[in-house]
Order: sequence, then C-alpha cells, then structure tokens
Amino acid sequence: MRHSSPADFKWLPVALAALFLCNGCAIVPRFSKLSGNRAFIDYWPPDPNNKGPRLAVKDNIDMKGVITTAGSEIFSVTHKAAEKDAPCLAIARARGVQIVGKTNMSEFAVSPSGMNEYFGTPVNPLKRSLIPGGSSSGNAVALASGMADVAFGTDTAGSVRVPAACCGVVGLKTTFGLIPTEGCYPVEEHLDTVGPMGKDIDHTVQGMELLQNGFAAKYAAAKAEKPTGRSIRVGRLKLKGTDPKIDEAIDEALAKSGFQVVPLDEGLSGKFEQAERDGNIVASTGAWTSNGRFQIAVTPRTQSVLRLGQINYTTSYRGALARRSAWQKTLSNVFEKVDFIALPTLQKMPPEKPLLNLRIGILEAMVLQLQNTVAVNFAGNPALALPVPVRGEEAPVTSLQLIGPRLAEADLLNAGRLVEDAVKSNP
Repeated sequence: MRHSSPADFKWLPVALAALFLCNGCAIVPRFSKLSGNRAFIDYWPPDPNNKGPRLAVKDNIDMKGVITTAGSEIFSVTHKAAEKDAPCLAIARARGVQIVGKTNMSEFAVSPSGMNEYFGTPVNPLKRSLIPGGSSSGNAVALASGMADVAFGTDTAGSVRVPAACCGVVGLKTTFGLIPTEGCYPVEEHLDTVGPMGKDIDHTVQGMELLQNGFAAKYAAAKAEKPTGRSIRVGRLKLKGTDPKIDEAIDEALAKSGFQVVPLDEGLSGKFEQAERDGNIVASTGAWTSNGRFQIAVTPRTQSVLRLGQINYTTSYRGALARRSAWQKTLSNVFEKVDFIALPTLQKMPPEKPLLNLRIGILEAMVLQLQNTVAVNFAGNPALALPVPVRGEEAPVTSLQLIGPRLAEADLLNAGRLVEDAVKSNP
C-alpha cells in the first residue's frame, strides 16, 4: 500500500464468445505497486483514539486533494488531484468521519472479477485463490479483513453486490437517482448508483446514514413496523443453472427468518434473464462511450470490455433500452403481491483466479453469467446482498440478494437484519 495524508455461455452471442476467447492473454504478470492485501490504493492509518466508523471510499469517487485513479495506470500518472469532494461525501465530511483510504478496484469499474493488473488484485480473505469480485473489490476486501467498517462504492451492474458476495460482507445497491453520482467516474446514465457496503447490516445502515440524512430514522421506523419476518412476504425466484447447494442455502436462510415465502413463476424467470442480457448490453455500451478514447492505454482486460461495448453500441443497445420500461412494469406488478424478491446474488461460488493472468476474457464472461445483479440496475430498483451459510463449498458463505421496490432501502436492511440474526442464532 502507498501511505499518504467452465461457465454457462447460453446467453453469449457468437460474436461475444469469439471476442472474449481471442482477446487479452497477458502471460507475464505486471508489477504491482501495492503491498499487503491490495485493498487500498491510498491508505491513511486511522486514529486509534477515534471510536467512530472507519470509512473506505472507492477510488472512482472524487476526494479533494487526492488523484482519482479509477483503478487505471493512465489516470494515476496523468490526472491531477481532485479539486473538490464528490457530493456523496458531504455528510461524512460534515460529521468528521475518518476516511481511511481510497480503495482498489477493477480498471474503470468494468471488470466483474475485481482483478487489477496495475495496482494488483485485492486478496479475498475467505480464500486467497478466489476472485474478490468487482468492480468494488478493494471495498469488500477492506471490510472483510477488518481494515474498514463502512465503504462507499458504485454499482453499475452489480459492482457493490458481487464483491460483497465474493468476500462475505454486505452491499446495498440504492434506488437509481437517490444518491448523487456527480464526481464519480465513469457514470452510465441509465444504471449507475452510489451505495454503502459494511461488514454487517448495522454498519451498512451507518453507511446509508452517511449518504442520506435521516436514514437512521427511516430504518428505525421499518424495524418498528415489521419487527419479525412473519409479516413480510418474500417472492422466491429460482433461475436455471444455479448450484443446488446455493439454492438450498438461500431457502434455509429464508425459512429461518420466518418470512412468508411465495414461489414466483417461471415466466418471471425468463423476463429476469432477458433483463440481465439487456442490462449487460447497456453496461458494456456505457463502458465504451465513457472510456473508448483510452482503449490503447488500458489493460487487455479492459480492452475486451470496451470492444464488446463498441459492438453492442451499433448492434443491440437501442433494442435493449426499448425493453426497459416493460421490465420496470413487470417488477412493479410483482411488488403489488410481495414485499421483496429473493434469489442468490451469484448462481455459483466465486471462481478461482487464473494462473499467470491467462484467459482473462473468458474469466470476465464467466463471472457475468454467474451474477444475478444487473437486471436490478436495469430497472433502477434497490437490492441488498448479504452473506448466508452454505454447506459443502470451498468458502463458508454464499450471498442472498433481496430486491425491493423503489426507495425501499430501509425495509430491505430491516429484512436483512432479520436474516442476519436468524442465521447467526440457528447456524
């Protein structure tokens, strides 16, 4: 750290498969300028006498006086320090919260694996050989390793929830437009959100209070209104290709929490999968429109995503956006019948990092197919990812994702509290 003040390719079109298979085989590992677990790009040791929360900030969020690298070598050597904070830091600054550093991330926030060739890949505390998940990989590792209590991240297609799932922490994707994204890089105008991550539900609530004044009161009201799971209706969505052990872990956690669980029909599953495809098209196109001008200067991993976005921009982007309103309406109709939708954050356990950084495009394509997250961004709804126990897997936890109606962050965290308490008391 620098101290200073085989996957299921059923959704991949032939062009995408060819693109990933042929691009980006970096055989020689690049020099990493970070030491330790690589969670931070800039780290400021906390004051041991300060008992307040230690806040980590993803390094695509502007902080006055610090270079915003967005996980990229080209930005780290060419950009000047930010002249002002991003607006999402205003409450934390006003309350004197100690910020312990800017966290590592995948370059330009485009890699779902969370790997970074220039700064080094953050090390997953659950198992070193596993990917940390991206793009907010440094946030998740900092929380899981005890170096921070709360973190601010951005979520375009799962960038808060996927690393939370890989590293066994909590991540909240907020309602689209709720938290300002000004001062964040890059921004996909249809998908991007800023949200908190925490080592548990309580700390994630603290993080949300630092992003929205008065949130703690909303959370207290949600707890008072529904103190147990008996009055909460959860629609259980099951998707093809999910590891049966993970589905079993999700069902056990919901049962222990006492929710009224309502099976959702296969018709919704098909619409969810279409929304995943459409959301990934929009996300990759956003990566291209924001970063295409840097294509020659970035790593092969990032190049592969940018080239995909360039293809999608001319072939699939407009069609995907045209289906967005219908998907939003579908979810609205579901939430007339249930309070939340429950499904795994990832369909399988996190994959292992490839040796010598080989076949990087295939790894990114694989992780895209494992995550059940971008459909939520495509609709603009909030969603919570939290760890639940799983049996017979390499890591001890998998991740439950709860999706809610717009502006249901307090209710989601209350439901997450009930799950967290249930799985701790009934292991």
